[in-house]
Amino acid sequence: MEDFTKPDIEIARRDWLKAAALGGAGSLIAQGALSAETGKAGADKVRGVIFMVSDGMSPGVLTMAQAFSKLVRDRGTAWWDLLNDHGSARGLMDTASANSMVTDSAAASSSWGSGHRVNNGAINFTPEGKELEPIGKLLKKKGVKIGLVSTATITHATPAGFAASEKSRGDEVRIAPQYLDRVDVILGGGTPFFTAKTGEGGKKLFEDFKAHGYGVVSKRADLLASKDAKLLGTFANGHLPYTIDRNNNPAIAEVVPTLEEMSRAALARFLEGDAPFLLQIEGARVDHAAHLNDIGGLLWDQLAFDDALAAVLALTAERKDILVVVTSDHGNSNPGLNGMGGSYSQSTPSFARIKEMKASHERLFGEWRSVRDGTSEQLTAMIRAQLGFALRPDQADALLEIFRNRPVVEWNEQLSKPEGLLGQFAGNHTGIGWVGTTHTSDPTLVSARGPQADRFSGMVVNSGVFGHLMEMLG
Repeated sequence: MEDFTKPDIEIARRDWLKAAALGGAGSLIAQGALSAETGKAGADKVRGVIFMVSDGMSPGVLTMAQAFSKLVRDRGTAWWDLLNDHGSARGLMDTASANSMVTDSAAASSSWGSGHRVNNGAINFTPEGKELEPIGKLLKKKGVKIGLVSTATITHATPAGFAASEKSRGDEVRIAPQYLDRVDVILGGGTPFFTAKTGEGGKKLFEDFKAHGYGVVSKRADLLASKDAKLLGTFANGHLPYTIDRNNNPAIAEVVPTLEEMSRAALARFLEGDAPFLLQIEGARVDHAAHLNDIGGLLWDQLAFDDALAAVLALTAERKDILVVVTSDHGNSNPGLNGMGGSYSQSTPSFARIKEMKASHERLFGEWRSVRDGTSEQLTAMIRAQLGFALRPDQADALLEIFRNRPVVEWNEQLSKPEGLLGQFAGNHTGIGWVGTTHTSDPTLVSARGPQADRFSGMVVNSGVFGHLMEMLG
């Protein structure tokens, strides 16, 4: 049987490192170098790379985000404009992991961060159990500044793949200390992973970062006011709230920064001076919303990611030495707008109903579980108030049954849970359909602007990204 997880063409990490050690890295670069006019490898010097990841973004999300952006804010998206810019590179990312056609975020980011395809669940450890040095550690030895920004816990799989090595992605308390003096700017969620006590003295990890010259912040205002060159900011115990919930709760908005604000804060520190840098920016909650079949949560977080992208493109527009790469690590649940009504005449009006949603499914499920013994009428009223549509009595009864861990009739087993049922019920009103509640194998979109952008045109193998970044920065 053909092994679909192995790329047709891949420069192995060990071969690249061996060539570099022997002075042969230049020949590897030269093999791919083309003229300056093409913007390909070897054409222009790269001082910094901003690697942006809309985690779990299936290809169809970009089309819906463009339409939704016009619907709710009367303008299109920066990524759509980037795709239509003939000076930018466009491609697709082959996303498989070492042990599956369908990757998880840990294996996906590890492929970028180490040049190896690893098993799902591992952070820069080979299937044989060999630890790999992440790109953040390797580049730090060369004087490259490193930044990680995410709306997830900052020790989550995607940021960790660039700066840590751990056999299990869930060991976030073991990932956090690896960032010390390796990552210069660290912004996201996950406060408890930095309050764990370390060493014989029992000091909290925050204290270690402060002792090593990091500014430590936990509120939006402190982030915006900080002048520290090195910065650690965590703004939630877990992941940062969904954008749809932040938009509808002033108390959250006051404390938690947007992805755009965190991205601006990180990039400002790297654009000063002339030191090389690698900055990874992740819109993590796109993936989480897809797992929950939550189209409102997904699209608002995609727009928040797009705001960050727009800011990055504006801040680097006049810079000839900064490369911006924007992509996703994998698809998730493959949401799409179905044809609705006769001759599909109701598809657009149905899609427009998404703007009526005021809460994420995560928040709605949390509130409902706190009620415990609520009635179907109460559940229907909650969904009408938060999501803008009414459940039929049989739909409300089915949701109540599944909340109580009782089986319901659903032939797609992935959808036989609260998120799957609610996603289908909402889809009857919005037109949005989902194939499941898990990651998918589809190639993801890649766009790039700046020097050597054409490295990311055509079909890009995820494990080949490491070699490109090392050649440009290392």
